[in-house]
Amino acid sequence: TLQSYYGNGLETGPLQRLTNLLLVEGLTDIQQKEHDILQIEATKGLRNVSKSIPLEKLFLPLSKVSIPPRISVTIGVAGIGKSTLVKLFVYTWAKGEINRDIIFVLPLTFRELNTYEKLSAERLICSAFPHITEPNCISAGAARTLLILDGLDEFKTPLDFSNTVVCTDPKKEIQVDNLITNIIRGNLLQEASVWVTSRPTAASQIPGGLVDRMTEIRGFRAAEMKDFLDQMFLDNRDLSGQVLHHIRANRSLHVMCTVPGFCWISGSSIGYYLKNSTDQPQETTAVPRTLSEIYSYYFKMALSSDWPEKPRETLRIEQAVNNSKKIVGSLGRLAFYGLLKKKYVFYEQDMKAYGIDLSLLQSSLCSRLLLKEEMQSFTAYYFSHLTIQEFLAAVYYYTAAKRAIFDLFTESGMSWPKLGFLNHFKSAVQRSLQAEDRQLDIFVRFLSGLLSPQVNKLLSGWLLVKDEHNSFRSQAISFLQGCLNTDYAISSRTVNAMHCLYEIQHTEIAKTVEEAMKNESLAGMLTPVNCSALAYLLQVSDICMEETNLSNCLTYNVCKSLLSQLLFCHNLRLDNNQFKDNVMELLGSVLSVKDCQIQKLSLAENQISNKGAKALARSLMVNRSLTVLDLRSNSIGPAGAKALADALKKNQVLLSLNLQHNTIKEDGATFLAEALLTNHRLVTLHLQKNAIGAHGARKIAEALKQNCSLKELTLSSNSVGDHGSVALAEALRVNHSLQSLDLQSNSISSAGVTALTAALCSNKGLLNLNKEGGPAIARALRTNSTLRKLDLAANLLYDEGGKAIALAMKENRALTSLHLQWNFIQAKAATALAQALQSTRSRASLDLQENAIGDEGMAALSAALKVNTTLADLHLQVASVGAAGAQALAEALMVNKSLQTLDLRGNSIEVAGAKAMANALKVNRSLRRLNLQENSLGMDGAICIATALKGNHGLTYVNLQGNRIGQSGAKMISDAIRTNSPDCVVDI
Repeated sequence: TLQSYYGNGLETGPLQRLTNLLLVEGLTDIQQKEHDILQIEATKGLRNVSKSIPLEKLFLPLSKVSIPPRISVTIGVAGIGKSTLVKLFVYTWAKGEINRDIIFVLPLTFRELNTYEKLSAERLICSAFPHITEPNCISAGAARTLLILDGLDEFKTPLDFSNTVVCTDPKKEIQVDNLITNIIRGNLLQEASVWVTSRPTAASQIPGGLVDRMTEIRGFRAAEMKDFLDQMFLDNRDLSGQVLHHIRANRSLHVMCTVPGFCWISGSSIGYYLKNSTDQPQETTAVPRTLSEIYSYYFKMALSSDWPEKPRETLRIEQAVNNSKKIVGSLGRLAFYGLLKKKYVFYEQDMKAYGIDLSLLQSSLCSRLLLKEEMQSFTAYYFSHLTIQEFLAAVYYYTAAKRAIFDLFTESGMSWPKLGFLNHFKSAVQRSLQAEDRQLDIFVRFLSGLLSPQVNKLLSGWLLVKDEHNSFRSQAISFLQGCLNTDYAISSRTVNAMHCLYEIQHTEIAKTVEEAMKNESLAGMLTPVNCSALAYLLQVSDICMEETNLSNCLTYNVCKSLLSQLLFCHNLRLDNNQFKDNVMELLGSVLSVKDCQIQKLSLAENQISNKGAKALARSLMVNRSLTVLDLRSNSIGPAGAKALADALKKNQVLLSLNLQHNTIKEDGATFLAEALLTNHRLVTLHLQKNAIGAHGARKIAEALKQNCSLKELTLSSNSVGDHGSVALAEALRVNHSLQSLDLQSNSISSAGVTALTAALCSNKGLLNLNKEGGPAIARALRTNSTLRKLDLAANLLYDEGGKAIALAMKENRALTSLHLQWNFIQAKAATALAQALQSTRSRASLDLQENAIGDEGMAALSAALKVNTTLADLHLQVASVGAAGAQALAEALMVNKSLQTLDLRGNSIEVAGAKAMANALKVNRSLRRLNLQENSLGMDGAICIATALKGNHGLTYVNLQGNRIGQSGAKMISDAIRTNSPDCVVDI
């Protein structure tokens, strides 16, 4: 019977999500305090949880040495699928597919338990499993039993564990709430496993110490949302695709639609809108974006489903509308007072108490709003989703507030007189702002939304009176704006006031701040009101999706006011804010919170000393989300480095740490080296400009002999010298995991270069080396097969070193990027490099800027470009190239098909060179970026280039600045390029 009852209505497709639950370590602060919708909005629908557990292992030990959990709690927001999960488990268990060690499964709902005043443990067992003859065998633990208690959030009595009256007699009848607390405490049915499902806030009633295992149901991923909508619109896949497109286009809506219950309402509403806007183009309105618009369309769809098919039957239409108003009115009162009492399940006596005609509940309108569960002993009613109850409650309050003379929040009507809609509106908003549990926040959003022009247009004639919102809207907006001016005391309450303004369609404040964010011009404009808007935008704006950039605009007070919102920014940039150590204390507290989702944090160019570093380090001991920390250009010193190093010994999450220019010195490097011996997660460490000296380098080298996780190490400008580089070379002989080592500007002479070169011959891991010394490196390059990037910028290679590198390149097949700028290379070395380019196929980037290769060198490189098929980037700034060199290059460009970036800034190709390049551009299709800045082109040369673009469809960027063209000439050429090649950006 369990198999047939619980298998009814289960569809395998959408249920895959429920077969793997998130394994969590208790409730977060936001889950204990906030409304479900606010939880989803704040966390973007994502929990920072790495562990999961398959459904079939839900009641098994996690390891060979642990025991099965006695009390398991599964949490999930309204509409996520908790009851469906229970049905799936019972059905799969009844088929014998999982948990065969469990002999009895006793599924109960709190809806059912609400119908009892008193129960004994044995009667509880019999109510779940009426056919059992010996309930005492379960209470005595003779067979492994699982008791399922589904929907704690629907229980009529809060569980009070601090005042539990102890009961150990399974036959004794006691209050149901007392029975449940005794079972969970282990005073009754101590041998049985207990599984409770609940919305997060209600689950906080159970003390964490009593819960052995907590799991959470995750929301839809992208593919699952698509499949769900495809199931909704099986007969119209095009419509399904359009609905998904509109959902994805609205970031906050997309986040909400990770919840199946909400996705179903939103999908239905948008689908209904799209179908009707196609049928009746004259009534076309904007796609529903706000919550109120979505639910208005949903109600419009539900209301119209009761209409007769023939529109001419006016009498029947009026009757249907009147019936609908009557239903919505009576259900709205039930919804509103249920919401105030936190009551989400109603029984026949409740329906009668609120004067609801049960015969009217048979309509299809009601079936879309209210669900009915019939059992042998009771009939329960509940709204199809929590938000449906909240919207109905708002409609009731809106309608009643226009004529009420007493406070509607006092059900008895005994209160001081309260007249006028606006007074009632203010009362509702104030109550939501004062409510500790935030359970009225969505209700007041809907109430505000009913004052928007769009919602009035949608529901006028049915639930609202046409244009009546005009009398109240502007004053309601003023009142909501007044709620924002809170002297930098921003909370989720003020953010909800911003949501209310969005619902009422007043978005001016948010738009102003969003535009400033986009232009990075927030500095000086963060008043308390604008801070509220910023806090709101951190949740909903697309600008914050990839990166939240709050550089150069925050003060201590503003940062403090935004903490609760910064918590959920995945990629946070707070550079150049003059932050001192007191702000690090604030940020440390944020990083220490269980809710924290910050993954990348940049605090570059602030005023952080060792105290601030210590505050951050303390948070790193417990933080589980941060993977990248950038503290460039601060003053943490050796003591700050020690604190961070101590944290790295325990932290196993951080992947990248940038301490560039922090004066950590030798001692700081020593502390970090010690951390590298035990830390196996850090991949990138930047320590340039820290005066670590040879001693610090040696300590790091010792650590590198054992560390196998670090991939990138930057030690440039550190006075490492020969002693330090020799130690690093020894480490490179045994360390094959490091891929990039930067040793630029470190006073390394021939002894150090020789040691590094010898190590390079045997090292199999290094892909990128930045250091000094040409011929020796060239010898190593011939045998090394892993190095991908070689940066020899600003060294004294001269032609001899350049030719040595060129000869090595002929044999090396791995190197893809070669940087030789500022090396006194001339035509001979350039010719050698050109010959190497002809014989190798691996090079993708060559940088010879600031080397006087002249026309001769340019001609040699041009000959190579005619046959080379891999080089994509060529940098020849200030390379003494004239018109003859440009003409040779132009010939090559006519046949070359690989070059994408060409930089010739600061040469003298003049008009003749420009004409040759212009002819080449008419033919070439590969070049994307061309820089001819400061090349003495003059007006004629620039016109040649501009005209050539008419035939060229590849270029996306051209720079013609500094060519003595003049202002009027610049405009003419700019206009010509826009006409000839509208996709090409021109700097002139």
